[in-house]
Amino acid sequence: MCQTNVMSINLRKTALFVLICACAISCGVNNKSQVDSSPNRKESVVEKLKELDYSPVEERISLYYKLKKEHSNTYDFRNELELTLYGYSLLWSGKTNESIAIFQLLSGEFPTSSNAYDCLGDAYLANSDSTLAMKNYKISLEMDPENFHAEDQILLIQFPDSIYPTSQEKFSQKFLVEEYKADLDELGQLLLKIHPNALKFISKEAFLKVVEAKKALINDQTTYGEFTWHCSEIVASVQCSHTSGGFYYENEMLPSDFRFPLQTHLIGGHLVVVDPLSNTGKVKVKDEIIRINGVSVSNLVSSIYPHISAQGLIQTTKRHVFNWWSTGMIAYALGLPEKYTVTLNGSDETIELDPIKSFTAPYDDPLHQCRGLCLEVRKDKTALLTIESFNYYPWNNLNFFEHFMDSTFKEISQKDIHDLIIDVRFNFGGSSESSIYLLRYLAKKPFVYYSRSEFEGKTQPLYGENEIQPFKNRYKGQLWFLIDGVGNSTTGHFMSLVKTWKLGTIVGEELGSNQFCSAGQKIRRLKNTKMLVFIADNTHESTATTLPDETGILPDYQISQSMEDYFERRDVVKEYALELIRKK
Repeated sequence: MCQTNVMSINLRKTALFVLICACAISCGVNNKSQVDSSPNRKESVVEKLKELDYSPVEERISLYYKLKKEHSNTYDFRNELELTLYGYSLLWSGKTNESIAIFQLLSGEFPTSSNAYDCLGDAYLANSDSTLAMKNYKISLEMDPENFHAEDQILLIQFPDSIYPTSQEKFSQKFLVEEYKADLDELGQLLLKIHPNALKFISKEAFLKVVEAKKALINDQTTYGEFTWHCSEIVASVQCSHTSGGFYYENEMLPSDFRFPLQTHLIGGHLVVVDPLSNTGKVKVKDEIIRINGVSVSNLVSSIYPHISAQGLIQTTKRHVFNWWSTGMIAYALGLPEKYTVTLNGSDETIELDPIKSFTAPYDDPLHQCRGLCLEVRKDKTALLTIESFNYYPWNNLNFFEHFMDSTFKEISQKDIHDLIIDVRFNFGGSSESSIYLLRYLAKKPFVYYSRSEFEGKTQPLYGENEIQPFKNRYKGQLWFLIDGVGNSTTGHFMSLVKTWKLGTIVGEELGSNQFCSAGQKIRRLKNTKMLVFIADNTHESTATTLPDETGILPDYQISQSMEDYFERRDVVKEYALELIRKK
């Protein structure tokens, strides 16, 4: 995850946190659980304001200005996103007047920001003041004509009885051929304009060929649902895990009748049934499907993968994403058929499947039960530290991460742990601050985290661009790391440094990321169909620049589950690491 451009936060209420989580935002922050600190790491001013949350908001604003005057080098006063989130946390908890005051502070501190006035519009509207809401939305829209949220809110104020179709209602809607094609051209132009590395993994000629190929598939019977599937291949062609059309929306609008009515799992190139859903009696758990509607599974998967966003040439990410969303992706890839047939391995019989009435995706079947941060101390002087997320930021919960790490490494030292396994599987990423904090317990010498950090509005070095000191009580035992194709964004930065510094032995499959990260996000809406697209708009790269950008961090030991392992719920990656420890 890399730095977020707050100017893109225009999907208030519904997409703000989608933006934060999906784009795996950021790469830097502060706290002081340890006495020794590092340069360029400023404290969160919002966290300081939150200490007075039970006091009048006027006192918090006075404190803000006092801190800015007296401690401008201590606190971070340039973090627009942090102040934005604080205002919305107040708004969503029903403290409307307080949120108005914070957003007024925001607009005063960032007077050229369209986002600030958009926030004020939301707060005034929540306070039933449509006049001031309209005024601020208009200011926001004038500053950023692409702010479709402000545009929509203005129309809703002017025409309160307006009804917008839901995504489910849009699914079967048909637009004019010219409108579809114009939107496909616009999509291509937006990707090239906004994404700083759109042509890093694909040539402009090849990219434009993808756009033209999708335009050639458009006809007067093309539905909006089919159109979004065409768009996903264009977006995925830039090979960036932080840029997508958001399959969540494609899945959400898909009627159950169109959905592939079996839950499957792709493993070792084989597609096996893990839940027959409405087809118990026709197929069984563990049955292997070799054809769906006459299309071989290998050809079907090959047609789906180009629609899945992932970095460079990394395929492990695509397999995981397919397994989460397979009931929908299979439907789109086959052209949204009205019925499905399957052929199973070892049989020539064609089985017609019954449709399902309801289904919730994505399908999540995690191997371990740790949610967040977990430490397991074993009897053999071995410990397992699971870090399911680096999603800890200074404006909300970074201190929790730091305190957990402090207590963890204190316990590891007290119990004389010789071998520490750090499991970062299933970790989508998060803040650089949490990654750096952990590395300070592992690094053997001072280090620089970033080789470059480029984003709009940058005025000073980011935390991590200058030298950082390891903790004096760093861990000095043997390290082992577990990785998978889910590991994204900041997890790639973290593991790239682990790899180049040779901190320990890596076990698992190719990581879903590496040292190079295009992240942040701008949300744009296509003119005619109103489809949303989420586009990375910045670049962050760790100092592990000798590694290839097109592949994920590779393990020292490539270990994957077999079909038998999957159904027996065996964590073969962890087991292999433990066996290596026993044999050393």
